Amino acid sequence: LESSLLTQPWASVRFGESTFLAKVCFRDTGYILLISDLSSVWYESANAEAVGQRSKELNKRLTVHVSSFLNHLCNLMCPLLAGQPGATTAFSCHRSASGLRLHVKSELSGLPFYWDFHCCPAPLEMVFRHLVRPLIQMNLALQCQVQELISLLLQKDAEIEDYRESGATLSRDRLRTEPFQEETFHQDFMAKVRSGAS
Repeated sequence: LESSLLTQPWASVRFGESTFLAKVCFRDTGYILLISDLSSVWYESANAEAVGQRSKELNKRLTVHVSSFLNHLCNLMCPLLAGQPGATTAFSCHRSASGLRLHVKSELSGLPFYWDFHCCPAPLEMVFRHLVRPLIQMNLALQCQVQELISLLLQKDAEIEDYRESGATLSRDRLRTEPFQEETFHQDFMAKVRSGAS
């Protein structure tokens, strides 16, 4: 389950006044949920037996096979992560020193349906694998991309300057650009980052 979770994208979700990043993976054998507010990271991994036991405690009037129950949970969570929660589904969360509880209230077969995700703090190895390492890898990839684009811009400026020195002129003056200044670009970018952070 956790290896499958690695391929799932993070999604931004909102519960009340709080915004989280979350990802989840459902199978007939259970599920795994990872959720973070970028200060803490919580997770829950539940197998079919645990899901069946909790469903009996929370939904005494429902008698549904565990795989159908997991499928229904998936159908409630996936639209939430896609930014389109169902109109008849309500989500709320409660943080405590021991973890985070995500409460779901909906319907199943015309009856009230309840579910609680009991999330505890994620191990450091899991946080590194799902959050820190992908962020570092993406940051490095973006840095390489920026350097390639800067190099391309400087080459284009040199090419344009060569045309000018050969006597070429622009047919449309509005296309004229100033030579790219790498230092100015970095300073402006960092100023925007700082203002965005504040």
